[in-house]
Amino acid sequence: MTPQIEEYVNSHISREPDYLYRIDRLTNLRMINGRMCSGHIQGRLLKMLTTMAAPKRVLELGTFSGYSALCIAEGLQPGATIDTIEVDDELEDFILQNISMSPDADKVRLHIGDALEVMKQWDDNEFDLIFIDADKRRYIDYFNRAIRLLRKGGFIIADNTLWDGHVVETCRHSSQTQGIIDFNDLVANDPRVETAIIPLRDGLTILRKIAD
Repeated sequence: MTPQIEEYVNSHISREPDYLYRIDRLTNLRMINGRMCSGHIQGRLLKMLTTMAAPKRVLELGTFSGYSALCIAEGLQPGATIDTIEVDDELEDFILQNISMSPDADKVRLHIGDALEVMKQWDDNEFDLIFIDADKRRYIDYFNRAIRLLRKGGFIIADNTLWDGHVVETCRHSSQTQGIIDFNDLVANDPRVETAIIPLRDGLTILRKIAD
């Protein structure tokens, strides 16, 4: 997406809520890797996908600054919740501050720790939607656990699955790129899910669980 197209899209989609704009700004001002924040375009898509799927229980792996969790929370029906997991405990105060800005703050439960360890507390088929946006080297591990926690008919959304186009390069891949490639190959051939990739930003894969 060229800067011109991105500007055009930004001006022709639903407005970004003021509190999310502030969180995006704070993320980019305070954090070296602020680009990891979902941002306006992807955020509106996450909100719409959540509204369409109407999940009661959502799980997010990789909170970062809380932007994507709050976009998902915005799309939740009353009584629905999102559990979000962040491994970096130094981000906890920043995340909680950002969550407090949202009118949907009561829908969000933050967990600090290793995602695979935190996920052990939940039972199979407990979630309706799972968003994966954590360590790219562990995407297959996350998927293998997430597919068990997801009810049949539920959705997994995985971010960064085109990884700046590195997935199609023929040179030696970094461990993160290889993690994404291996994940993409796995889910493309897994009979338990149907798969679509949206070439938005860094690539967004949508999986629907069709079999246990």
